[in-house]
This record gives sequence, structure tokens and C-alpha cells, in this order.
Amino acid sequence: MNDSIDKIKHYCGIVGIHSTTERNIPQDLFFPLFSLQHRGQEGAGISYLNNGKLVTYKDLGMVSEVLGRYLEEKRTSTVGIGHVRYSTTGGNLVENVQPIQASCNKGDLSIAHNGNFSNSELLKSKLTEKGAIFGCTSDSELVLHLIAHSMQDTFYKALKETLCYLEGAFSMVMVKDNNLYVMRDPMGFRPLYIGHKDGLTVCASESCALDILDITDYRSVLPGELIVVNDDGINSEIFATSKRKAQCSFELIYFARPDSEIFDISVYESRLEMGRVLAREDGDPSQYDLVMSVPDSGNTAALGYAKESGLNYELGLTRNHYTGRSFILPSQEKRELAVKMKLHPVKEIVKGKRIILVDDSLVRGTTSKIIVKLLKAAGAKEIHVRLSAPEVKGPCFYGIDVPTKEELISNSKNPEEIAKYIGADSVKFLPVDKLKTCYKNSNDFCYACFNNDYPVEPKTGK
Repeated sequence: MNDSIDKIKHYCGIVGIHSTTERNIPQDLFFPLFSLQHRGQEGAGISYLNNGKLVTYKDLGMVSEVLGRYLEEKRTSTVGIGHVRYSTTGGNLVENVQPIQASCNKGDLSIAHNGNFSNSELLKSKLTEKGAIFGCTSDSELVLHLIAHSMQDTFYKALKETLCYLEGAFSMVMVKDNNLYVMRDPMGFRPLYIGHKDGLTVCASESCALDILDITDYRSVLPGELIVVNDDGINSEIFATSKRKAQCSFELIYFARPDSEIFDISVYESRLEMGRVLAREDGDPSQYDLVMSVPDSGNTAALGYAKESGLNYELGLTRNHYTGRSFILPSQEKRELAVKMKLHPVKEIVKGKRIILVDDSLVRGTTSKIIVKLLKAAGAKEIHVRLSAPEVKGPCFYGIDVPTKEELISNSKNPEEIAKYIGADSVKFLPVDKLKTCYKNSNDFCYACFNNDYPVEPKTGK
């Protein structure tokens, strides 16, 4: 994880489209992928059917950089998939950018995947023993190998068999011939939606990617559901079931766009409630002067805190949205400069004030330390940091880039020690039991990075 921006990373987004009539599918893919840009800024790509053949184009960079040329001319098609990437498994290499296309004994196919397989090492070890050769380090390629090695007599049977081998998190889209395949793991770790309009079927990681195509008739893909979309219509079946669900709690805390719906829950309303609960945990608001957020991820929870406490919500930190992608800056001095490039205090707001500063999470504490220093230098009297996530104490095996336990500050320091380390007057986290009150059907979520209760234990190749 990049030290210059002290955030947990996950960030992959997928899109799949099928049309009963020919249309400019690459252009149709561009706009929902652009809507999902927040889920991945390292690479983007699309695969689509063109004159009966699969065409894949992908590269490192933002959606507009990589795929902007696809807006220049019309390329008619009926089916395609797309992906935006942050590298959780595999490095930031063009070989790991998705979709991944392959030709095998089952035909030509392409896949895009959001999530991580917790048994990827074991599967890769077994496939390597059978002679499989891997062209990238992304675990998504495993799916193609498993399909190719299957002894089933049809592609569909081979796909179903493959899905049953996979453990962990996967929301996936695949294209083969004129068929769009949509799949979600039995525990439902990652969100996935599917919607329809006038012969157009679109699936995407978040509802905001459907909104941009004016699709209002949509639903969540069910955990363990396999959907096939083609000219004959939409067919669905449950390929596997699980005794529990494990929807990622960080999706609602931080990853998803606030205007999205995921897991059939409003992201905005959930974050408002997190802020409200934080305020109730704090009690008497008279000891503070105002509420601020660390933009943009803390905005909605800070608004919820302000509504509940009656304190004014002020935009005391401005964010520069034109700094581009983050980059590695090895020294503390340069890391401070990187934060200053993104965030700057409004002195007229913060001077002499006792401030509640709301952010989504605290990982290493390096960025929070710099922000508190900036605010104190701008004249803030007190800074009380409030996090809408519980203390992060464990790694994730399901598609989130969490540092090692040794790097996670909450494993070595209690909140009082963290406050001292980052220079704040106090630090409080939203307890796990209180976070659960912010979610509908709270038992359907995974809280492993907070409480080390892993729904699926990772398996090694040994």
C-alpha cells in the first residue's frame, strides 16, 4: 500500500453489457466504467465481440486515458465486459490489467473479476503440477485455467464446476460468443447489480454505473447466482449456497460512491447513520465548536455527526482534485508535501476552534498525523479525530489491500496512544457492535479486518 496516501485499498470495478440489437458497446462500457473510476485508478480495459471475434483493449491508466479513443468512432457489437483495477493481487503491470482474454479448448473467452480467491495459492499449485503456464500474477487467470482443464462436455458445465472450486470473494463477468455470464460468490463478499432497459442488460459493481445509462430497473445479483444473458433472454440459477453471508463492511464505510446502492442498502444513508452513532457515543457536544471531515471519504459521516450533535458542519479542509494518481514519496518531508498537495486547511474556519474531525478509517496513522499538524499550524485549538470504522486489526483475503498486522497502528497502540502519536487531543473509533446498528441485516456482513473472524480461512499451496 502506498505510504503517501494512508488508506486501505480495494478498488476494482466490473461492468458487463448485452444488447439484443447491435450498438456501440465499447462506448456503452466507457460510461459505467468512468462511473466506477473511484474503484480503480491503475488500469482499465474492455473486451467485446466484433464480427464474431473477441477484441480486448487494456492498459495502465485512468478510464479516459485508456479508453477515450473508443469514443471517437462507432464499433458495433452486442456484448462486452469492462474492468477498472487497483492491484490487490499481482503487481501494477499491464499484464495484470483486466479483462483477461484466452483461447482454449472451450473456445475464446474473456473475464473480469472483482475480489480475491482465498484458495488461489492452492489452486495455482495444483494447476502448475498439471502443466499450466500463467501469463500474469492476477488470480483471475485461475478461472480460465480451471475451465480449460475441466473434463465437462459443455462450456456451461465446465464453468459451473470451476465456480465450485473457488473460495473467497468473486463478483465476475465473462463473455464467450454472444453470451454474457454474470457470477457472484456464495457469501456475497463484493456487490454486483444487474439491470435491464429496452433490450439492454447491464451489470456493474455499483448502482451508480447503471444510473449513467438511465437504467432504473435493477437488482442485486444473488450470492451464488450464475446468470447467462443472450438473445434468448436471461437465465439464472444458484450454483452454490452458503450458510452465511459475508458482505464487505468496508464497501459501505469507504469504497462505494455515496450516491450508490450496494447490498440493497443506500451508501449515503449508512454513512449518515455512522456519523450519528459516533455523535451519540461522544455525548455532550458543548465541549466542541464544529464538525469537519477529511474530504471526500469522511464527508457523509461528518454530516451525520453534525446533524445528531447540533454542531455546525464546516468545510475546513479543501481538497485539490487535480493532483492525479498518488505516487510513492519515501521521506516524511515528501509525504507531508503530498498531503499538502491534496488537502489544505481554511484558516478562517479552524482558527481557535475545538474541532471534531471525521474520517472513514485510520490505518497506519501517517496521513492523520500530517493532517492534524496542518490544522494545528492553521490555528486549531483542539483536534478530536473520529473514525466511522472500528479499529483495523487484521489483513483481508477477499480483495482488499490491508497492510500487515505489524503495520496496522491499532495493533500496537490503544486510542489514547494513537492520539498522542498523531498529535490529536483525542481519537475514537466506531465500535464493531455500534457499526452493526448502521446496517440492515448486520449479520450478513464480514467484519474480519476489525475482529479477525474470517468467514473463509486462506489456503496455501503446501
